[in-house]
Amino acid sequence: MKTALIHSDQWKRFDYGTEHPLRMERLGLTWRLMDAYGLTRLPSAKLFESPAAGETEIGRFHTAEYIEVLKRASHGDSFGHAGRHGLGAGDNPVFPGLWEAAQLAAGGSLLAAQLVAAGEVARAFHFAGGLHHAMPDRASGFCYVNDAVLAVLHLRQRGLRVAYVDIDAHHGDGVQFAFFDDPSVLTISTHERGDRLFPGTGFVEEQGRGDGVGYAVNVPLEPYTDDSVYEPIFEEVVPPLLRAFQPDVVVAQLGIDSHHTDPLTHLALSVQGFARAVRRIADLAPRLVALGGGGYDLQNVARAWTAAWAIMNSVELPAALPPGFAADAARFGFRTGSLWDASIEVPAAMRARAKDYAARQLDAIKRDIFPVHRL
Repeated sequence: MKTALIHSDQWKRFDYGTEHPLRMERLGLTWRLMDAYGLTRLPSAKLFESPAAGETEIGRFHTAEYIEVLKRASHGDSFGHAGRHGLGAGDNPVFPGLWEAAQLAAGGSLLAAQLVAAGEVARAFHFAGGLHHAMPDRASGFCYVNDAVLAVLHLRQRGLRVAYVDIDAHHGDGVQFAFFDDPSVLTISTHERGDRLFPGTGFVEEQGRGDGVGYAVNVPLEPYTDDSVYEPIFEEVVPPLLRAFQPDVVVAQLGIDSHHTDPLTHLALSVQGFARAVRRIADLAPRLVALGGGGYDLQNVARAWTAAWAIMNSVELPAALPPGFAADAARFGFRTGSLWDASIEVPAAMRARAKDYAARQLDAIKRDIFPVHRL
């Protein structure tokens, strides 16, 4: 099976700011860990440089006015209505090269979709993508351009049936918005419950609109949901729906901010639990476009996405981080020398609450959404 890994050193040029939680260093760090494991030299894998998406491509989802705002902001133009488009201090800062960074994120995910759609590879991974919050006319949640939507749109233009599976700790609201009334795209998002975490959406009741009712699937989770709670509900929801929907391609957003040490979220997954979810997605996908996403503890990002790329290539990695990565591990303060986590202890009362909440969400999904898919 042929695969593609898409990356660019150009990300070194961009910086959200020293106080911002999204650090571009995570991308180079991930690449170097993959390289230290030998995963950038696999005989069946092709390496691609991320191209810059053009305005026409980005304009398939984003408005012309918003694109112009991004371009002007990127070059330091001062104007009064940037805030109406979500730009400014806080989540979505204005920084030099903002537009070029957005083009790079979109271009890499579009290339992944193009390679898979054309049959050149069966699986493609663009780990700088997965910026799933951006809306047609505004930035949101660290995301300026919604590369995931653009990838799905390209696959749909090629006549392919697409399922989108998002395992980021934050609800994939921008992608849900794009396809909320479209029964040809199934969106599934597992995430921390919206009344506890940004963006405040992603409840089971958000099921689609018009012909799309039943094709937007949300699995909100209680804080401190760990592997023992997450994996059963994932298994009860995602595989049956994918088998019923029968997509030609799965687009997967693989955020690792669901990890128990992530500083912005409150779920409690391990790298192993994340990897098992990725393996299930890969096994169920006839073809796979995989994107990155959230993740604000850098060691988790590098380890989890390295594990994900190994899974996509059916490679079993040794647990010990390679000696060639030792300098990076020291520089970035890795707390472990292993690809995998030690056991995570969640207090019994918290696990019981998370399990009860998950069971109630599952009941609602089976009652309201499964019948649409004849399950």
